[in-house]
Order: sequence, then structure tokens, then C-alpha cells
Amino acid sequence: MKLSRRTRIQINLLIVFISIFVWVLLIMNPGHIMTIEHCHVSDSGPSGTSLKMLLDMNPFSSQLVGWGLMVIAMMLPKLITPIQHIYKFSFRRRRFLSALLFVLGYTTVWMMAGIVMIIARLGLQLLMPNSYYSAIGLGIIAIIWQFSPIKQQYLNRGHDHKILAAYGWQGYQDALLFGVMHGVYCVGSGWAIMLFPMLLPHGHNLAMIIVTFIMLSEHLEHPQVPRWRISFPGKLARIIIAQTQLRLKQQYI
Repeated sequence: MKLSRRTRIQINLLIVFISIFVWVLLIMNPGHIMTIEHCHVSDSGPSGTSLKMLLDMNPFSSQLVGWGLMVIAMMLPKLITPIQHIYKFSFRRRRFLSALLFVLGYTTVWMMAGIVMIIARLGLQLLMPNSYYSAIGLGIIAIIWQFSPIKQQYLNRGHDHKILAAYGWQGYQDALLFGVMHGVYCVGSGWAIMLFPMLLPHGHNLAMIIVTFIMLSEHLEHPQVPRWRISFPGKLARIIIAQTQLRLKQQYI
């Protein structure tokens, strides 16, 4: 079933609107959900007291909410293609619920990964309070992972689009499983680069924007043979430049 241009535009606009709205929330940072409040007791070294104060100042639940918003803002635009795939191969009355189950499965995987990442973030903050060392160390790991064949395998699998059953609960189950597996592949490819902005004492908003650009560019690239390679995803930049040049030419015609 071919999607109409109107349906594709509606999907794109809805996803982009939600993503921008959540980005605004992240930048406003209500309740410091995106930053770690510094605990001065931890300056003297990790202890039970410093851990308790760190958790009192940075409740785990608030950190998890911030992580969820971060995932929605950064990852939701990556789901445009698979959601369009679901709409294309689903009956009209089943489309929205199937897409919703897909997003639910996808975000659930990222939230489970977020629990581990928040624990790591709090632990590193306890050991190295308000330091760039942990971010630098993870940045090195992220660069190595970026060029590894294992990451490329995850990126390749992220292009697999599951065929959904047309009828019954099986179709909804397929959509949910599709979201879960897509989330697994995204976490596998992007865990290091997603954790990096969280470890920065300052400048995490700019880092999140850069990471979002990189991950969207990776998503637009075609699958490649998994091997060690130094390459930088630039397809999104090329698309933006080409569209800008086209619009400028149209203005002068």
C-alpha cells in the first residue's frame, strides 16, 4: 500500500513538532533534570554520606525523566522512516495503534539502557565530581566504537524493516517487537555517543545537538560492509546544503 504525500507530511510534521517541543523542555531544564547538582561532600572522596547527598540532590526518578525526554528529542526523528513503513503496510484503522506500539517498544529499550547509564553517570560523578575526565575517557571510547565493525553491524540491522501481520493481535505484537528490535540496534550503535553529553559538566545542550546530527546522519547512510574504517556521516549535511542551494536558485529564477 503506497502512502499518500499528505500522510507522509502529516507523519513528518507531527514527529518534528514533538521533537522540537521536547527540545525546548530540555533547554529550559525544569527541576535540573538534565544536569547533575554538585555535592561538595563528594570532594573529599566517595562515601556513604556523599552518595546519599548526591541522590538527595539528584533524585533517580528526575534523572530518568530527563533521560526519557532526551531520548524523545534526539531519537524521535530517526523513527520517521520505520513509522512510515508501518503505515504503509497496515490497514488504515490499525496504523496509529501499531505505530504507537512500535514507539513504545523502542523507547522501552532506551529507558532500560538509560537506567544503566544514569547509574554510571552518578557513579562517575561520585568518583570524579564536576570533572571532564570521565567525558574525555568516554569520548575516546565513543570514537573507537564509531569506527568499529560491530557498530556498523548494528547500523546495518537498523535498516531491517519487519513485515507486520495484517490481522489480529499478531500484527500489534509484530509492531511492538519491531520497536524493541529497532531500539536494540539503536542502543547497540549509539550507547557511547548518547552517554557522552550526560558526562559533561557544562555544554551538554550543544553536545546533544551535535550528537543528534551525527546519529541522524548515520541513519540516512546506506548499509556498508562491517569493517574498521574512519568515516564521518555527512549525508544529512549534504542534503541540507543541496536543499539550501536549490531554494536559493529558485528565489533568483
